[in-house]
Amino acid sequence: MLRTYFRKFIIFALVIICGQKASAQTDTLRITIKDAEKTFLQNNLSLIAQKYNVDAAQALVKQAKLWDNPVLSTDQNITDANKKFFNHSNGNGQVLVQLSQVFKTAGKRGKQVQIANDDVQIQQAQFNDLLRNLHYNLLLDFAQVANLIDQRKVYQMEIASATSMVNAIDKSYQAGNNSLKDVIRLKALNFGLQNDLVEIDRQINDLQSELKTLLAANPNQFIAPQITFNNTDTTLNAATLAETAKANRGDYLANQYLLNQNNHNFALQKAMAVPDITIGSTYDQNSSYARNFVGLEISLPLPIFNRNQGNIKNAKLAAQSQEYTLKNSELQLNNDVYSAVQQYQLSQQLLGSKENDFYAKYDQLFKSMGKGFQLKQINLQEYVDFFDSYRETKLKILQQQLNLQKAIADLNYAVGTTVINPL
Repeated sequence: MLRTYFRKFIIFALVIICGQKASAQTDTLRITIKDAEKTFLQNNLSLIAQKYNVDAAQALVKQAKLWDNPVLSTDQNITDANKKFFNHSNGNGQVLVQLSQVFKTAGKRGKQVQIANDDVQIQQAQFNDLLRNLHYNLLLDFAQVANLIDQRKVYQMEIASATSMVNAIDKSYQAGNNSLKDVIRLKALNFGLQNDLVEIDRQINDLQSELKTLLAANPNQFIAPQITFNNTDTTLNAATLAETAKANRGDYLANQYLLNQNNHNFALQKAMAVPDITIGSTYDQNSSYARNFVGLEISLPLPIFNRNQGNIKNAKLAAQSQEYTLKNSELQLNNDVYSAVQQYQLSQQLLGSKENDFYAKYDQLFKSMGKGFQLKQINLQEYVDFFDSYRETKLKILQQQLNLQKAIADLNYAVGTTVINPL
């Protein structure tokens, strides 16, 4: 049983060593959040793709402003009585030429231009919302990678200490001063720490993939976030921030612009019930009551059966539906802001100056406990219990810091702009 355990332990240790060597060969990109944000704005492919949608919508505004093309039509004989092709000389044959132009009434063109402008605003708001979401993901991934790297340092420190203890107690066991149980207990502790370290590396690897996609970075690089922890005491007014969010959040503004577009479409559909006028001129060489006839043409459809009733009702109902969608979006926005403010305040309370002083003393105590065990001032059980307690406490400290960083990101995300500078 022990032989099997040691074999697994050796294989696992070799995997760790090989993984560390492979990691050391990877280029490391040390980057601050400001530099990451700059790279993100320049290189993110999703943002570039959405920007083209904004430009495409602006092109449709130009299209909506254009007049309808005039229509030119002609009708002429192919052969005359003498079987001559297209013979129109000396008044022979027949030529009919018509030129007409549609004139839109009831301000239809202006209303179509307004709808196209609404679509530009919608696309821009959707771009801003995509930017908000991707930026939020960037901040979270950035903070989580930095947090996991700090967790990794805790495990590496404990593994180094445990390995030193294992070597010492193993020699002591060989000399007959310690039991095999003590040796196995420490090696099991070390094995468990290394297993947790592999899980941290797996999480880091997953987040690295997301970060590299967001930044369009080199796949061979390891992104090492450089973070200055932000615990600034900030007073927040949720009601004021909710109003700020209405002016900045792309999802809310997109719904607002969509309501405007629906209202403008309702006005357009009512205008479509008014007939457009077609004005033109006709030249007829021989088929009219007089040779070389020139006439004026005015035409318009009579709105007897189709007065665009269905489209008008559809546009009206769509606008009414969008009103409730906008109200729901506003309700969600307010709840998001109030919740984010409360979460930030709760997270900030856990990281005061007194706690920081306690954390520093706890690190000093860890070193003292190791020396105490080597000098046999404490027994193995006390040392292992403190080992576990220290790791658990340090991880909770890091989790609290991550929670505060996440709360800052959530707050900025809820408001749609930077309220507190993160990281």
